[in-house]
Amino acid sequence: MKVDPIGPIDLQQSAASQGFLMPAQWAPLESVWLARPRDEETWPGCLEAAQAEWDAWRASMETVARVRTTDELGIATSAWIREFGPIFVKNKAGQVAAHSFVFNGWGGKRQVSSLDNSVSDALQKDLGIPMWRHQCVLQGCSIDSNGAGTLLTTRQCLENKNRNSESGAAGIEQVLRDALGITNIIWLPGGIEGDVTDCHVDNVTRFVRRDAIAAVRTTQEHPDYAMLEANWKVLQEARDEQRQKFELLELPAPKPMHYEFPSDRFGPGGRRILPASHANFIFANGVIFVPAFGGASDEVACRMLENATGFRAQPIMVKALIIGLGSLHCFSCQQPQAKQ
Repeated sequence: MKVDPIGPIDLQQSAASQGFLMPAQWAPLESVWLARPRDEETWPGCLEAAQAEWDAWRASMETVARVRTTDELGIATSAWIREFGPIFVKNKAGQVAAHSFVFNGWGGKRQVSSLDNSVSDALQKDLGIPMWRHQCVLQGCSIDSNGAGTLLTTRQCLENKNRNSESGAAGIEQVLRDALGITNIIWLPGGIEGDVTDCHVDNVTRFVRRDAIAAVRTTQEHPDYAMLEANWKVLQEARDEQRQKFELLELPAPKPMHYEFPSDRFGPGGRRILPASHANFIFANGVIFVPAFGGASDEVACRMLENATGFRAQPIMVKALIIGLGSLHCFSCQQPQAKQ
């Protein structure tokens, strides 16, 4: 792709045609954007505990990165900023731009707040960067980039009829190529139980280096065994943008976790499995913040990710946060550092 390092950015042309690419999440960051949990309905009976975990995580991240929140924009959003916030791109000249996509409440499973939908525009105004606005549905948790043109996603989510029913896989692929500079897409079958998003990739499989992937694997007794093995088989045959195989690393799964939910406007209550996963980590300037659940797999996951990335692994307890059906990666949005 040709890049004009001093030319203006044309929003009438595709981002990819102007050299923009979705960067790897371990790239240097300007800021990490967060939104604090504030909804008792999402965290029934445990909101204060979830907020305490979030506060501790924020304090830990502030030691390595600038942390900004949607409260600074004057918007009291829900916590899922990676879902409704912008997806950033960057070109070789160091220019940063962004894309705004439609958030439809994970295929209509949750009511979408007008405040959530206003975040991308407010953030774009605050940062003063170019932003392409799209009418198709896409959330940041459903995709992961190695920063060189290869992208991970799941068919269970992006091909779901409750997202972009008219475009199909080919249409979605074209959006990913035009908007995010993607040249190579790895389609995994699906995700884990308890994930109401129709199984985002950030709970099962993540890039840890350009040429290395960490994927959750578990034993046959685990409820996610069959799907995780199906994903692993795809990864064994996958190639990167240079047509080379990836180094595959096995990420442990925590023991299944459940919570007794009350009945609400979204459905009947009852004991449900939670989408607990160490794959929902976030990179921030030399540190990888890893979801921890108080079990033996916490230490194993941290050591594996630390060895794979060269980043210092920092476990963050999310036993209450996960009751909201998401974790660290879901609650954050990384803004890449522009070239100074």
